[in-house]
Amino acid sequence: MKKTFIILVALLVGLNVSAQEGEPGLLRKLGTRLDSMSVKGVDRRYIDAPERPWQFILKGNVNQTFVGMHTEGSFYGKEYSANPRMETSPAQYLGLWAGYRGYGFGYTVNVGGDKGSYFTIGATGGSYGINVRFHSFDNSNPNLNLNSDLVSEEDLGTWNNVQLTNPIHVNTVIADGYYLFNGKRFSYAAAYDQSVIQKHSAGSLMAGLMYNYMHIDYASDSNGDIVYLMDGVGRVKLWQGSVGVGYAYNWVPARGLLVNVMAMPMLTLVNKLKAYAYATNVEEMMEDPVFWDPAVSNEEWDKWFYSKVHITPVGNQTFNSGVSIGFDARMSVTYNIGRCFLNAYGQLNNIRYHHDSTNGYANDWFVNASIGLRL
Repeated sequence: MKKTFIILVALLVGLNVSAQEGEPGLLRKLGTRLDSMSVKGVDRRYIDAPERPWQFILKGNVNQTFVGMHTEGSFYGKEYSANPRMETSPAQYLGLWAGYRGYGFGYTVNVGGDKGSYFTIGATGGSYGINVRFHSFDNSNPNLNLNSDLVSEEDLGTWNNVQLTNPIHVNTVIADGYYLFNGKRFSYAAAYDQSVIQKHSAGSLMAGLMYNYMHIDYASDSNGDIVYLMDGVGRVKLWQGSVGVGYAYNWVPARGLLVNVMAMPMLTLVNKLKAYAYATNVEEMMEDPVFWDPAVSNEEWDKWFYSKVHITPVGNQTFNSGVSIGFDARMSVTYNIGRCFLNAYGQLNNIRYHHDSTNGYANDWFVNASIGLRL
C-alpha cells in the first residue's frame, strides 16, 4: 500500500507538470472538466476556487475506537452478564493526502498507539461529497466488565483488566456521502479538503448516506473463556446502511479563517449481524476440582486452564437487527495563508446492533491536523 501511494503521488506530480507544459489529451480535458465543476452553479461571492488546483497535504492524526458488547446467560443456576469493552489507546498516525480539486486519496502510517492502519479515499464537488475510511487494529487488553455471582469481588478486577495472549482483531470500514441543499453558497470542501475557499458565512441543510462494516474476531483457543461468556459467539460481522438529515454551517469570522460545524442523526435501515458460534469445553473443565480450588494460585490456575481450554466452530447465522439510531458529528477549523493552509478537524461516529440477549455498539472518533500546499 505504501509503495502504491508513492507511485500515485509521483504520477500526480508528473501529470501536473504535463498540464503546465500544455500537453493536450484526455488528462488535460479531465482537468478542465474538474476545474469547471468546482465552481459550477456556485455564488462566487461566497465560494471561490484557488488558481492552483492541486493540494498536497501532510497530516497528523489521533484516533480512538471503542467497541462494546453485552450478553447475559446462566449456568449452575447462577445468572451472569458480561459487557466486554474494547478500547484502543489513542493512536497517532502520520501521512499524506494528494488531490486535484477535491478528488484524491491519502495514506497514513501508525507511529504510536493501537498499531493499526488507516487508508482514506475522498471526492468532493459543489453539492456532494464521498469519503471512505478503512481502519484495522488489535486489542490485547479489553475491559470485560463481568458481573456474576460466580466471581468473587477480589477477582473482578482481574476479569475487568484482562491481558490476552491472542488479541482481539477489529476491522472497520466507514463510507459516507452527502448532498447539500445550499451548495450555491455553502461549501463542505472548503472545510475538509480545502479545494475551494469559503469567503462569507453560510449554512446548509444536508442529506447523507452512511455504510458501516465491522468485523470483531476473538475466536481462538486461548480466548475460550471469553467465547463462553459471550454465549458461544467468537466472531461478529456487522453491515449497516443508514440515512440521515442534518445541518452544517461555515462561519467566516475573519478573512482566511473558517470554522465548520456539522451534526446529522442517522437512521439505520439495513442492520445485518452475522454471528459465528463456537463450542467450548469450559463447562467440562468446571467439573475439575482445580477450577474451584482456592489453594491454587492465579499463575498456576492460568497455566492449567489455558493449556486445556479449546473451542470448536459449530456454524454461523445471519440476523436482521432491525432499525436503530446513530449519529455523525464533525467540526473543522481552517486558515488559508496564500498558497498554504492549516486545518484541524474532528469526527465522531456511533453505530449500534442487537439480537436477543446480545447487543453492542462502536464509537469511532479522530482528530486530524494538517498543513497543505496548493500547486
